[in-house]
Amino acid sequence: MVQIPLQPLTLEDFLLQPETKPASELINGQMIQKPMPQGEHSILQGELLKVINAVAQSAQVAYAFPELRCVYGGATVVPDVAVFRWSRIPRQPSGRVANRFDLHPDWAIEILSPEQPQTLVLAKLLHSAEHGTELGWLVDPATESILVVFPESRVKLYQGPEPLPVLPEVTLALAAADVFAWLTLPA
Repeated sequence: MVQIPLQPLTLEDFLLQPETKPASELINGQMIQKPMPQGEHSILQGELLKVINAVAQSAQVAYAFPELRCVYGGATVVPDVAVFRWSRIPRQPSGRVANRFDLHPDWAIEILSPEQPQTLVLAKLLHSAEHGTELGWLVDPATESILVVFPESRVKLYQGPEPLPVLPEVTLALAAADVFAWLTLPA
């Protein structure tokens, strides 16, 4: 993650900047570029999107978006997975999904990359919780643990077979052990 040490940026100034690859975010007035995803990150992100959307999209209760810019609370973040309840997905008058999401996700998932400071990622999830996000996951492949952020910035660590919390409408039974098992592909 590259942090560009500049004067604090306003949200308006940040949104005028050209997009970067990987995406940059604005947190507490500082522009921070996300790290380039690597193998474990990519597998976890893809599998999370697949399993969440398999149950949530078909029931039209929620949808999981990859790398979606969300603007809220004076910041702009790009969660690795942003889950929105179906009724909260911004739409154009034609019914198509809007390109701009000026609201917090209902569930934000961040996957820690090697050498990425855990406190910066946790700060994003805490910012989200303070601005209405109901559930945040910080997935750490190195420790095979998932730190869950609840409303009021309450946190709990999950490892092994203990069931992970999900949005109430999403019928998904998943434990940290299940998530990290995805990292071992058959030979």
